[in-house]
Amino acid sequence: MKEHILLVEDDAMIASGLIYALEQEEYLITHCSSVESAKKTITSAKDFDLAILDMQLPDGNGFEVRELLKSSDTAIIFLTVVDDEGNIVRAFESGADDYIIKPFRLQELLLRIKRTLIRHNKAITDSNLTLGKVLIDSTAGKAYLENSVLELTALEYRLLLTFANNKGQLLTRNQILDSLWDTAGNFVEDNTLTVYVKRLREKLGDSVNIETVRGVGYRAS
Repeated sequence: MKEHILLVEDDAMIASGLIYALEQEEYLITHCSSVESAKKTITSAKDFDLAILDMQLPDGNGFEVRELLKSSDTAIIFLTVVDDEGNIVRAFESGADDYIIKPFRLQELLLRIKRTLIRHNKAITDSNLTLGKVLIDSTAGKAYLENSVLELTALEYRLLLTFANNKGQLLTRNQILDSLWDTAGNFVEDNTLTVYVKRLREKLGDSVNIETVRGVGYRAS
């Protein structure tokens, strides 16, 4: 699948040259020339792997577009004539992956885009775990089944995460109990563990197999 790039650039000549070069690299490109058009594009539920944002736009700036993308997994590169330390620091503090000054060398930009996508995609992959048919985003602290968020209590989520981090391995009840030490510093009781495994099974259905190994503990896959 082609990686999807959002290009927000009001200079028509720069935009057309970049679109051509990026399409030659087999990226899918969506171009916007203002904050308002970018807002409409982003709110239309489109997902982007990377956004290349001009800092100075006719109706605002790239930071406004960055805010619109903050809840997504989109990598960010600022592309700007503003060679100012304050703006560069602000850009990286906002979560930008790179900051490129105009004029730029096209081949260098393409290499930096490729590097950013590889690094960003690896970070997303590393934060995700799977167990059976369940996807766990450990960064967001959420679990998904068929693209729907599973409604789990904090302890149920930690139990699921323990199983996912030890997929296919036999865990003793004591090992699991140790992993469920709560935020107040209290141990979860042994009888409580049985209850929470039962509740987790009910919520997961047949999407995850949690096997009871009598007298020892559990194995999940």
